[in-house]
Amino acid sequence: MSRRAAQGVVGLLILAAALAWVRWGRTPAGPTAETRFLMDTLVTVTLWGAPGPAAEGALAAAFGALAAVDEELARVPGTFLWELNQTGSGPLTPAAAAVLEASLGWARASSGAFDPTVAPLLDLWDVPAGPHPPPHPDRLARAVAAGGWHRVRPGANGGVDLGGAELDFGGIAKGYALDRAAEALRARGVVDYLVNAGGDLVVAGAKGGAPWRVGIQHPREPGAFLRVVTPLAGALVTSGDYERAYEWEGERVHHLLDPRTGRPARGCQSVTVWAPTAIDADALATAVFVLGPAEGLRLVAAEPGAEALVVDADGRLHETPGFGRVAPAAKAR
Repeated sequence: MSRRAAQGVVGLLILAAALAWVRWGRTPAGPTAETRFLMDTLVTVTLWGAPGPAAEGALAAAFGALAAVDEELARVPGTFLWELNQTGSGPLTPAAAAVLEASLGWARASSGAFDPTVAPLLDLWDVPAGPHPPPHPDRLARAVAAGGWHRVRPGANGGVDLGGAELDFGGIAKGYALDRAAEALRARGVVDYLVNAGGDLVVAGAKGGAPWRVGIQHPREPGAFLRVVTPLAGALVTSGDYERAYEWEGERVHHLLDPRTGRPARGCQSVTVWAPTAIDADALATAVFVLGPAEGLRLVAAEPGAEALVVDADGRLHETPGFGRVAPAAKAR
């Protein structure tokens, strides 16, 4: 082989290596981020190392996946879930089928602490409307009786029969959406990313060679972090009584309702769960919040790969033995 030919081969090898470096998101380029309002919160997708055009396409795909779930499974007029609740039965879309199957699985595992049929209770308390008296006990009892995950049964042609119940996927759909966004990013070769939806996130890879750093909101100190961590690849989801909440006659009224009593759960201030998938982390965080620290952490311990950090009603911290391994405290800068 001539020297010129050898140089040409070397050049092609260098070019091929450079293209592979770009393809898998390991270029020297810095972060690319975009924020949109979706699922009633601000969602930020951050990529590291992806070149401009590839980053733009990946961001569009991730936000498209998030928006598709929101448009289908939010319980607002015109969505698939809204129409299903109105009719009470019918065929399921792939997304609805996946989320309903996971919801019923977690309802069973948590003995009803997580329950996708809480729609009447959420409407009755109407926490987003702001301070107002709690529901009358009679109305509350009727709303509890109207729910129950055990009512939901398979319907004709692979569909579902709600048995008179109404579904709300607020405790799990965001997790499913985050998983779909991560899937869309991986499909485009992105390996370093963080998708943050109001503090619930999926993460993979690194930030320019360094771990991603994320803060876990302190439930009683607005703007402060309970802990800053560097989570392993997976999902980190927090359920707390501090965002959608108000005080009424000395009691905190919030949206995390115990389906068994119909009232706001009282055992925790916040629950943060790490799990390999966001759909499981989302549902687990809700279930643990309702169950309280002792019973909730037993539920987490029974789920392979899951870990949790709990702030109980008195502000004491409880965590599973492996939480510090999957979400180590970040080193001070």
